[in-house]
Amino acid sequence: MGSKRKFWFRSNEAGGRDWLFKYPRPGTGEHWAEKIAAEVASALRIRHARVDLAEFEGHRGSATESFARGGRELHHGNDLLEGAVYGYDPKQRFGQSSHTLGNIWTAMDYAFVHPGAARRAKTTIAQYLVLDAIIGNTDRHHENWGLLRRRTAVGWQAMVAPSFDHASSMGRELQNTRRERLLTENRVGSYVERGRGGIYWEEDGPQISPLELVRRSVDNHGDYFSSALARLRRLDAVTVAAIVDRIPDDWMSAPARTFAVALLCYNLNELRNLVP
Repeated sequence: MGSKRKFWFRSNEAGGRDWLFKYPRPGTGEHWAEKIAAEVASALRIRHARVDLAEFEGHRGSATESFARGGRELHHGNDLLEGAVYGYDPKQRFGQSSHTLGNIWTAMDYAFVHPGAARRAKTTIAQYLVLDAIIGNTDRHHENWGLLRRRTAVGWQAMVAPSFDHASSMGRELQNTRRERLLTENRVGSYVERGRGGIYWEEDGPQISPLELVRRSVDNHGDYFSSALARLRRLDAVTVAAIVDRIPDDWMSAPARTFAVALLCYNLNELRNLVP
């Protein structure tokens, strides 16, 4: 998956589980972004892959615990969409304007025959999109979500996989001078609104920010997003700051820390405006 350097390893704990070590791209905070995103998801009680900061041979990165266990296999969104949406190109990961919320809903209806199961799957995905909006995750392309399936005595059983791969969040690519300028000029909101997410609103339409995707979705698919928005009461500015402060000082610069808190709080306030 993807082009970033990574490798699997097994922990030394009893019954050791598999983990994926990922190197951050040079000059980015992809490792701390992964960890903060996981902690935000925990605070909101949104299902997500477990993430820890990690080091390997002097290189810092992040480690993500495998969630494909117990005979479960991960089926990525692009494969699901190819089977459910006529003409969908599963190999076009970026600029894939057919990767719309409507087509994702179609894939869920196709994967889950029972309407109640499809509805639960859509509600879970809505939670992930609210998480994306909070953290400013611009990389929810069609390989960054999927279903876990396993064979049982009565046939195949499926569930939405935990949310994973949140490295492209919280301005992790910015240099400190840029962060400081955005903070000084009170333009964190402008940075957020200019973000371009991996899910489109309409085919052949422009890319929109993760925050704007949720705004439009609430107007059109409010039933799926209402429970996710209700979870926002679990998160406030104090909690956000505490989560960010848990990153060790030598892993994350002071400007990156201040900017991340400002971005998270901006998005949180904007999302609260959507709650009836």
